[in-house]
Amino acid sequence: MTTALPPLPPLPTEAAELLRAVDAPPRLVAHLALVHQVAEQIAGFCAAEGLAFDREAVRFGAATHDIGKVLHLEELSGPGSAHEPAGHALLLAHGVAEPLARFARSHASWGEPGTTSEELLVSLADKAWKNGRVRDLEDLVVDRLAEATGRERWEAFLALDDLLTTIGEDAPRRLALQAAHPVRTGRN
Repeated sequence: MTTALPPLPPLPTEAAELLRAVDAPPRLVAHLALVHQVAEQIAGFCAAEGLAFDREAVRFGAATHDIGKVLHLEELSGPGSAHEPAGHALLLAHGVAEPLARFARSHASWGEPGTTSEELLVSLADKAWKNGRVRDLEDLVVDRLAEATGRERWEAFLALDDLLTTIGEDAPRRLALQAAHPVRTGRN
């Protein structure tokens, strides 16, 4: 007897269609849906704090940042970064504009000069969904929040830390939900 998996959080329509078009495996779809859900929480918080950014870009970026793993399935269950340039190229080949395709390439390189607030938020969601805390990345977001709000940096830190702590408390459920989805389907 098989038990039904709990439903995944919804993805933006355009991202969901792209994932179907590239025959994304269930585990990848689960991962992207869960990161997207966390990105929504982070984006909502940052918007309420007064940070200006393109929320639709964050949504799309979080929902597609690892799409290159359809070409590097081994990176669904192990380390690797070959999916980053592959995902960028794959998105461009499917007609996605560069400003949106860049998330596939940049989600692990938040310290590069010129990194946008949108890229930082997608990178942060990709860590926070599993309760990953990366001080350098969080510091960059804190700096943007402090600048946007006019708050002292420590106040922005405490607010973001509270949010990430709350998000982290649900990480075991998210990790179990992702793990319940197979890495491969019969087609890939």
